[in-house]
Amino acid sequence: MPQELLYEGKAKKIFATSDANVLLMEFKDSLTAFNAQKKGQFAGKGALNCKISTLIFKLLNQNAIPNHWLKTEDENHMSVQRTKIIPLEVVVRNILAGSLAKKLGRTDGEVLKQPVVEFYYKDDALNDPFVNDDHAVAMNWATEAQLDLMKLEALKINQILIRLFSEARLKLVDFKIEFGVNSVGQLILSDEISPDCMRLWDMDTNKKMDKDRFRQDLGAVDEAYLEVFERISKGAAL
Repeated sequence: MPQELLYEGKAKKIFATSDANVLLMEFKDSLTAFNAQKKGQFAGKGALNCKISTLIFKLLNQNAIPNHWLKTEDENHMSVQRTKIIPLEVVVRNILAGSLAKKLGRTDGEVLKQPVVEFYYKDDALNDPFVNDDHAVAMNWATEAQLDLMKLEALKINQILIRLFSEARLKLVDFKIEFGVNSVGQLILSDEISPDCMRLWDMDTNKKMDKDRFRQDLGAVDEAYLEVFERISKGAAL
């Protein structure tokens, strides 16, 4: 059962449990964009993200990708390993979209020759600025070995997710993940993997099936999240 509330973010709450090395993560129904300058919600959003993240964490376990998921307790909660989060967002891009397309003066939808891995410093007040490896090491956010492992794991995760979403007739445009160090010093995938932190486009129509529907006022955000879950869970035992 949850005990002390340790942290509340834009989309999740983190509670202590009776085990010092296990936390309870609660998925909220809130939606935010542009570092919480835009806010909204829809009923059932937390449950959908919990189900989607559960399915993906199970798939990653099957593919030997270390992550913090231990057990999904109910529709909005999962037990996870306690980790010390590395303050870097790891972004993997397969198709140009969003900030990178704007930065380079290119058009959304251009397929990249190879996946691109980027780091962003986790700080809402600074709008999560882009940083490179040298910044991360110099500022003591991560070691060179950790950065190398994060890149390697991110690219492995990318290939697993591309297969998963391709089977569901979805293009994985890009996604954001986070890593932490657990009680035995192992670097593992943490946080969540859901339409909140990735771009997914329908393979046939390029319809956006992720939080961009909220960012860009496209509507039907709840329907898109539900459809993503239904497509990827088809035939899967959750």
